[in-house]
Amino acid sequence: MKVVRSFIRLVIILLGILAAANALTFGLNFFAPQTMPKPKDIQLTERLKAHVRKLSEEIGERNLRYYPQLEQAADYISGELESYGYSAQSQEYILEGKRVRNIISRKNGSALSAEVIIAGAHYDTAATPGADDNASGVAAVLELARALRDRPVVTSIEFCFFTNEEDPFFKTEAMGSRVFIREAKAAAKDIKAAVVFDMIGYYTDEINSQRYFPLITGLFLPNRGNFISVFSNSGSRDLSDHLVKSFQRNSRFSIVLLATDFDPTIDFSDHWGFWKEGYPSVMVSDTSFLRNKKYHTNADRWNTLNFESMACVVEGFGAALFDLAKS
Repeated sequence: MKVVRSFIRLVIILLGILAAANALTFGLNFFAPQTMPKPKDIQLTERLKAHVRKLSEEIGERNLRYYPQLEQAADYISGELESYGYSAQSQEYILEGKRVRNIISRKNGSALSAEVIIAGAHYDTAATPGADDNASGVAAVLELARALRDRPVVTSIEFCFFTNEEDPFFKTEAMGSRVFIREAKAAAKDIKAAVVFDMIGYYTDEINSQRYFPLITGLFLPNRGNFISVFSNSGSRDLSDHLVKSFQRNSRFSIVLLATDFDPTIDFSDHWGFWKEGYPSVMVSDTSFLRNKKYHTNADRWNTLNFESMACVVEGFGAALFDLAKS
């Protein structure tokens, strides 16, 4: 009987530990902002929606398996950039016998230095329509390019749209962002900062809608998924601090900095490649699968996203990128 009682106590202790660990994956700050503000520019809301609907509904799944759709997405991005007055350059490479391409447009700064800021997003998808992942990020970078087009800057900005971020190429040298970084290094391009937008469209005011990786305590983090996050490693803290503070000066939308070297999900996008080469980089995200249960499913569709909140995020980061580039 003593053995049975000891076993039961052990099971109870283990269940208690599991329950505590699960509780700590939720944000425990119930006093964080509970409502989301409206954007200043209602037309921006409609433009973001139009981009996301075009990519996720009209074009749909876009990857090497659906190669014509991948090409349609690249053509759409190039066409939009050119309609804003940019030159859209294709950075091409061959993958599994197919020509694939990153799309790059450059806004030249007044400085004589070779420094450049990267604002990027991947436009391919997993086996999904890819509205949040990552038509939302593509839409954001397109609208940032439009917003900053006529604003004078000191540091040049390149608006980059990367291919092949998703599996089976994720974290391999075949990622479009890795190709971009290799060529940038070979050309001695001086990358001052890279800001990657990946899944910025899903928001909710529901209680217990926001989870975190267990090693990041949710004690001081929001319980509701109604904010935008900036993911940073320790080597990019100056950049992430600058962006967050600038965003807060220019937007009432809630922003949370998640800066750690211990979260295994902290590098799950194209910023990984920049970190790998020692460049300061951050990811701007709605926290992906930690909030959006439609992640990598067929339910990742345009009508599940909050375009007013997306517009607030783009407005805030438009100001933050301008602040970063004007000095």
